[in-house]
Amino acid sequence: MDLGAAGLVQKPAGFLMHPQLPLGIGLLDSARFGSFYPGPNAEVVDSLKHCAGGAGERFIYVCGDHGLGKSHLLQSACHHATQAGYAAAYLPLEHSADMSTAWLDGLDELDLVCIDDVQMIAGKREWELALFNLYNRIRNGEGRLVVSGLQRPPNAGIELPDLVSRLSWGLIYPLNVMNDEQRLIALQMRARVRGLDLPAEAGNYLLRRSSRDMPALFSLMEQLDHASLAAQRRLTIPFVKSVLARIDGRKPAEGQ
Repeated sequence: MDLGAAGLVQKPAGFLMHPQLPLGIGLLDSARFGSFYPGPNAEVVDSLKHCAGGAGERFIYVCGDHGLGKSHLLQSACHHATQAGYAAAYLPLEHSADMSTAWLDGLDELDLVCIDDVQMIAGKREWELALFNLYNRIRNGEGRLVVSGLQRPPNAGIELPDLVSRLSWGLIYPLNVMNDEQRLIALQMRARVRGLDLPAEAGNYLLRRSSRDMPALFSLMEQLDHASLAAQRRLTIPFVKSVLARIDGRKPAEGQ
């Protein structure tokens, strides 16, 4: 593979990233299948693992609202692929306005390509045509392609009919929203990854007094981690209450 012609730079463990991407864009080390609680989405996690490992379906489309874990899953697939010795690329299309479609050149030579937020190129004919051509090149080769979007392909806002057809190839997985019991398990899993113990009562307290949005909850967990380390305290209800009050800029009321 001619990485120079493709405009790509080899990263450790087989991860590939375009040199013109904004700084800081890449794979989060924390975005792993092991830190994602599958809950009602176990089937899509299993399919992505197989795909990233060189087996199963070659084309997968994952859709769902913001905050359900699409970016986490696509980055996890890239990590999984590189750990298996494959070359992978993660492409967040939220930055497409600042990049050329040449960014897609040569990606069909990789083992796995994960393209996030396809709705960001909806109505942009040059990008839609470039992605359509990438689908065709990957189909004619041996690579695999995972794409995410807010809606199913027919409702994604894509204007090029042939691209809508390509997005519908393979498996389509709508991500399901977790209930509070599943959110608690996901929080406890994220806490364990950070070396913390989140008792059920403290976790339920957190759920009752914060957003049900998982990225927001994980952000709170990160802040609790830092606060727990600084104060050398465990995640009890009184400690969680005090940290939330500090974040909100108010003093906790008695009996809360």
